[in-house]
Amino acid sequence: MEDAALTFNRLCPRLQGIAYRMLGSVAEAEDVVQDAWLRWHDTDRSAIANAEAWLVTIATRIAIDRLRRAKVQRDHYVGFWLPEPQLSDSPGSPELLLERADELSMAFLTLLERLAPASRAAFLMREVFDADYTEVALTIGKSEAACRQMVSRAKAQLREARPRYEVPPEAHLRVMRQFAEALSQGDFSLLKSLLSDEAELISDGGGKVPSFGKPLRGDARIAQLFYAASRRLQSAMRIELAVINGQWGVLRFIDGVLESAQAYETDGQRIVRIHVQRNPDKLMRMAAARARA
Repeated sequence: MEDAALTFNRLCPRLQGIAYRMLGSVAEAEDVVQDAWLRWHDTDRSAIANAEAWLVTIATRIAIDRLRRAKVQRDHYVGFWLPEPQLSDSPGSPELLLERADELSMAFLTLLERLAPASRAAFLMREVFDADYTEVALTIGKSEAACRQMVSRAKAQLREARPRYEVPPEAHLRVMRQFAEALSQGDFSLLKSLLSDEAELISDGGGKVPSFGKPLRGDARIAQLFYAASRRLQSAMRIELAVINGQWGVLRFIDGVLESAQAYETDGQRIVRIHVQRNPDKLMRMAAARARA
């Protein structure tokens, strides 16, 4: 039993990573891992040749089933549905930041919502977790040829919407420092200058707090939104830079309470897209983690 627990604990981060990328929810990912543990605990482990392959398969299948059910609920979600953000430790190198941002960013997780559950699983296993097609096929329950086709279609589907530029982490951080300063000071001109002409803001309030029912577009409109909030809130507002899902973003506090987690996409010079998570339910874990820090 001790060996079984050690094996599971060693693989737990991988299972959590798969489940979170599948579901976009920390709580649901934790439930997936717990279900996988119960099945691992109850199974005849002497008959399992490869513990990692078995656990990855089980966790991925559980996540696929959960995502299918979640898709139905998200069809009735109030406003935009955005993933639950996670605070990350500051990466030790620019290379690590770029790697984590590419596979964990809010922008990437939001794009994954375009994929059907099985396609999402196949794409993640192959492109993010580097599984071979034999493992993907066993997990998904389809032929290798079918899985190759699923991954190819998923890549093509995501390629159309993914940014066509690669931004050095230091350039992204430089833009974010300037923007955080502009937010804190309520500097409309600086805010506008740091936004691309076609900048887009997408927010998730979950029907619990106000949010936009459609993307807010344009540098002037977005700058005006932030400027008005700064003028209205004044000293009650505090802006902090934080690593959110592997990439530098902004936490906004009002009267000491975390009000939003804001993830930014930049072209290295200006901001092109902002994902603002305001749903209090999706901020609870982040707020608790910040309080413990």
